[in-house]
Amino acid sequence: MDGATSNPELGSVIVGVDGSKPARQAALWAAAEAARRERPLHIVYGADTDTRALYFSVESLERVRRAGRELLDATAAAVKEQFPGLRVGTEFSRSAPVPSLHRSAGLHGTIVVGSRGTGGFRTLMLGSVGLKVAAGAKTPVIVVRGIDNGAESGVVLAAVRDEHDLDTTRYAAREAELRKGSLRLLHVWSILQSVGSVATFLDDVKEIAGEHVHHLNAVADRIREEFPDLAVQVDAEKGTSVAAALVEASQQTDLLVMGGRRSPSYLGPTLGRATHSLLHHAHCPVQLIARHKDEHRSES
Repeated sequence: MDGATSNPELGSVIVGVDGSKPARQAALWAAAEAARRERPLHIVYGADTDTRALYFSVESLERVRRAGRELLDATAAAVKEQFPGLRVGTEFSRSAPVPSLHRSAGLHGTIVVGSRGTGGFRTLMLGSVGLKVAAGAKTPVIVVRGIDNGAESGVVLAAVRDEHDLDTTRYAAREAELRKGSLRLLHVWSILQSVGSVATFLDDVKEIAGEHVHHLNAVADRIREEFPDLAVQVDAEKGTSVAAALVEASQQTDLLVMGGRRSPSYLGPTLGRATHSLLHHAHCPVQLIARHKDEHRSES
């Protein structure tokens, strides 16, 4: 395998800030990620002043600009205090946050956003900006959540559906290498989707399970070949909910990497059901890798 195949491009890290506590936590998490990659960190504030200019006074717009630049300076200072050797840049964008982050990521950047919430049920929810960034991105997106749950485990979890997730799994392997940790490949298959009737299930469950394990092992074999020094654990589970199994597995994980399956709609690209659930309920940061192949297939 050539280097471009076995070592996916892990570019600069771009993080969006808005003054909230989750965004500040995301910025510090992104700084640690940039340091691991030995890449710069780019902090972006999307002020959306171009739109606001239609109905805001000049004085109000100036307050927005001043507050945004002060936020960028304060976030950069906090990052540099913890990561003094890290290259840090800031960007005050006149555009809205979503297009600002997509544009800043370019072709290879990784976008990092925080989860929304100040307590109670809201801590489970991802804000609309984060969802739109994830749904429309053509580069990796990481939603930072669950970072207050305890010490790091050293495990990166890759959600694997079939061989089309090989590129996604390569990203997970690279992340595990950077952390000097291990990689867990988890394939969850739904009993209800795999059989047409109870009779079929009773007759064919072993054959169905074997087929799912075959797909997972095919991915695992390639990863072990390309990353020979990485410890790789392989698990296949059956259940009624793919999302629930992945949420449970995320409790012992530092980073969950999965294909960000998207479907077109009249409102623009939308995330699949399992992806959407993980972004709202996972116990660790979730990295989405754009998956362009077989996107017409349904998601559990």
